[in-house]
This record gives sequence, structure tokens and C-alpha cells, in this order.
Amino acid sequence: MSYDNPLAARVHDYLSQKEEIRVVEKKMFGGLAFMVNGKMCINVSGNRLMCRFDPALTEQLSHRQGFNPMVMKGKSYKGYCYVTPEGYLGEGDFSFWIELCLSYNKDAPIAKQRNPKQR
Repeated sequence: MSYDNPLAARVHDYLSQKEEIRVVEKKMFGGLAFMVNGKMCINVSGNRLMCRFDPALTEQLSHRQGFNPMVMKGKSYKGYCYVTPEGYLGEGDFSFWIELCLSYNKDAPIAKQRNPKQR
């Protein structure tokens, strides 16, 4: 799956205004991931945002417009969701999701690095 370039630019522009963070863009999950301080924070996948947040907030967030649980290959991922355009098109909604991800990023665990298989 490719990603929406204008949406990725919008995320990039928002994050670039945050001087206290280090952002690296990386192709991941079939989209473009924004790694903040070494951790996956938010991803643009197609025309959706893929958000990483505190799993304890799932019930509360599930009532927001555009929220969809993240399911990949039949597996649900706690603390991740997709947000469709109707959930982020407004400036306030867009910043809500980005700030939610940034807030959790401070406490989010760093993904375990996999060792490459030896041949």
C-alpha cells in the first residue's frame, strides 16, 4: 500500500515545528512512519493515520470519529489504531491525534530489535 503524500507532508510539517523532538521518516507497515526519538510514533498508511497511543485509552478513543482498531493479518494491536479522513481533516482533530501520539511516545517502550537470521 502506498501513502498519501499530502497527508505525509502535513504530518511532517506539524512535527517539524516541535524543536524538542528528533524525527526520522522510515517506510514501514506499507506506509511512511514517523519515528520520534527512536520510536514509531505515527504512520501514514494510504489516506489514514496509524496512531500509537496508551492502550488504556482505547475505550475512550474508540468513540471518536474516524477511529478504527488496528488489525493486521487477523491480529488486533493494542495501543494502535487507524484514523480515517473524517477523523483528522479538521485542524483541531488532526492536532489531537498527533499530540496523543507524541504524549505516549515519551513513555512508549522501544521495539525489540530482531537479530538478522544467520545464513
